[in-house]
Amino acid sequence: MKRSYSTDLTDAEWRCLLSYVPAPKHRGRPRIHGTREILNAVFYVLKSGCPWRLLPRDFPPWESVYYWFRRWRIDGTWEKLNAALREQLRIRLGRNAQPSAGIVDSQSAKTTGVGDEQRGYDGGKKIRGRKRHLLVDTEGLVLKAKVHSAKVPDQDGLKLLLDSARTALSGLKHLWLDAGYEGRGKRWAEEVLSLSVEIVRKPKKPVP
Repeated sequence: MKRSYSTDLTDAEWRCLLSYVPAPKHRGRPRIHGTREILNAVFYVLKSGCPWRLLPRDFPPWESVYYWFRRWRIDGTWEKLNAALREQLRIRLGRNAQPSAGIVDSQSAKTTGVGDEQRGYDGGKKIRGRKRHLLVDTEGLVLKAKVHSAKVPDQDGLKLLLDSARTALSGLKHLWLDAGYEGRGKRWAEEVLSLSVEIVRKPKKPVP
């Protein structure tokens, strides 16, 4: 008997996701493991942080789980799923489905020695690895994410992030950015994307 985990989808959650996950194709080799099983395994890995190879035997083989995780990343399934759930939640909160304002920030993270040109050195943070740029709405829900080398300056990372979000987030009108984007990053967002941009600075330390 399969063991259940706290990360497993409930019936209600599965019904919510079902219409956004590609159905198995009728042609070719039939899929051995169901989509719900694959999702349960993916959510277990993401929540627990365990390596793919250490996935418990209650789940499908890790090779199959990783195959579908990667395939859905490449074909945009995960992004579509995130967008659909975000819109539903915003509506439930009494907001418009499409946000008009967003917040951008970046974080550099250390990585392993693999990655070649996808790795780099962030001189400001003193970190060698990758940098992730996030665009979120005022509820903190992810609108767009972009991962690139840590050596890419924030001003250039902003372009990589927003360029890929132009069509999907056409209703976006205002951005809040920190001081790291001041200069050409801010000007580009204003002049090319016609966004109003506000730089949010750290509060001054109180005088002792």
